[in-house]
Amino acid sequence: MPYDTSVMQDWQISEAAESCMPTPSDWQDRLGLQKDEIIPMGRLCKLDFLKIMNRVEGRPDGKYIEVTAITPTPLGEGKSTTSIGLIEGLGKRGKNVGGCLRQPSGGPTMNIKGTAAGGGNALLIPMTEFSMGLTGDINDIMNAHNLAMVALTSRMQHERNYDDEQLERLTKMRRLDIDPNRVEIGWILDFCAQSLRNIIIGMGGRTDGFLMQSKFGIAVSSELMAMLSIVRNLADLRARMGNITVAFDKHGRPVTTGDLEVAGAMCAWMRNTINPTLCSTAEYQPCLVHAGPFANIAVGQSSVIADRLALKLFDYHITESGFGADIGFEKFWNVKSRYSRLTPNVSVLTSTVRALKMHGGGPKVVPGLPLPEEYQKENLCLLEKGLSNMIHHVNTIRKAGINPVVCINRFSTDTEEETKMMRRAAEQAGARCAVSEHWAKGGDGALELADAVIDACNDKNDFQFLYPLKMKLRDRVAIIAKEVYGADGVSWSPEAETKAKALEADAKYDEYATMMVKTHLSLSHDPTWKGVPKGWTLPVRDVLIYSGAQFLCPCTGTISLMPGTASNPAFRRVDVDVETGKVRGLF
Repeated sequence: MPYDTSVMQDWQISEAAESCMPTPSDWQDRLGLQKDEIIPMGRLCKLDFLKIMNRVEGRPDGKYIEVTAITPTPLGEGKSTTSIGLIEGLGKRGKNVGGCLRQPSGGPTMNIKGTAAGGGNALLIPMTEFSMGLTGDINDIMNAHNLAMVALTSRMQHERNYDDEQLERLTKMRRLDIDPNRVEIGWILDFCAQSLRNIIIGMGGRTDGFLMQSKFGIAVSSELMAMLSIVRNLADLRARMGNITVAFDKHGRPVTTGDLEVAGAMCAWMRNTINPTLCSTAEYQPCLVHAGPFANIAVGQSSVIADRLALKLFDYHITESGFGADIGFEKFWNVKSRYSRLTPNVSVLTSTVRALKMHGGGPKVVPGLPLPEEYQKENLCLLEKGLSNMIHHVNTIRKAGINPVVCINRFSTDTEEETKMMRRAAEQAGARCAVSEHWAKGGDGALELADAVIDACNDKNDFQFLYPLKMKLRDRVAIIAKEVYGADGVSWSPEAETKAKALEADAKYDEYATMMVKTHLSLSHDPTWKGVPKGWTLPVRDVLIYSGAQFLCPCTGTISLMPGTASNPAFRRVDVDVETGKVRGLF
């Protein structure tokens, strides 16, 4: 029976559900795994990817279902909740089902958004472990990334302090001549810490490092996290590890982690991150957790490794993409699917009445403040005006040749007339549509959604990429801007255009993926432009080079790799019961 969401908070539902949570040995029996394919870690376990894949690689794949969303309010519209609810609904229908979610970052968990464990009765458990470090993957990524910065900054110090003969005799290193004004990466930390966006390091004497400007990004924005999400195995990760560009020398040549002789040690730190962690829904279906890159500044997908594994273990596999379909789905479509060589059957578009009212001109939604009255009472006028945003995303999914299913993630304040209006619009746009109440009712509330997805999986689709790999960078950006965002065109800053031309002229970058960096709060680069903006041009101000992941990242708007902590963050409400040691207040 579902838990009573009117009196129980998420952490209480998780605590109640955890009393019957499967153990690692239970999972071994349920999933038909060998004893040495399970890596127990307390009451959780990791799955040994290489061992399992070597044994099951010949099995046919299950159905592959991606979950995305319309352009969200700052509160999010429930993609994780929908993903978990769909898993539970398919479980209620007797299907062999599982899923994969990204590992949450400590930044959002301790800030405004909270954990990414879903909510209500569509919840991932154990919620505390999931929300606070899980099995250590992000910590391992931080250590590996920051080791590269240790190698870089110490090398710069030693090259300054020694002449060529001393450098060779004392350190056995050749001079790299690193340009301190062209250091590409910074340090990382898994919190939102705006005071670390721009820093000075190396203050003191000659033994205290190299004096220069530096920076911090949030851990999940690291190129290492992006790499973990798209590699196929440990060998692939190790091969990419030495190609990361950390800086340029004084002649404009890239300086890599391979040049710094640190790639092997970095991979040693990350060796265990290659294995997904196995968690559970509140109704005890399996859900893998692996990788956690942001979607507005990275690929924003759960990993290729976890999807490959899950498709062999489950008949129906649900994977989530970050943020709206203009960002998460576009990268799933044109980046992740190229790397994975997997073809999706269905895409589920998570939609809410409140978000469409916002796109129809409703009042500003501010995290931490009560929702304005317009979002809590029937308002068909606002909803009708905002439907264009949902239809735009439906059309984007259809351009990929994928069958869309619109999920109306229903809130208690939504009326019958409002959900009927959304359903009509979705169906007229060529999508199946289902109303789902998984938050309140768990799998029982997601049966209509489960049935729509099963039905859509029986259709044939005509999956195709938006652009060929032979297309040049600026042409790719133009087609994404026009076909996915709805822009009239693209404008490049002089610096960005110079860099783009140089990248296009070097054949090495021809097959690098195009990883757009854009706000998730609008189809455009401006988070204040809601609905479907018309008559605008997408400005590109820079292009980041992720040479290990093989990404070129055109930057639009003012996205920062280090988010800031808000004035009323979640950590103010998190505490520990000193009698039991249990964490309270997570949401």
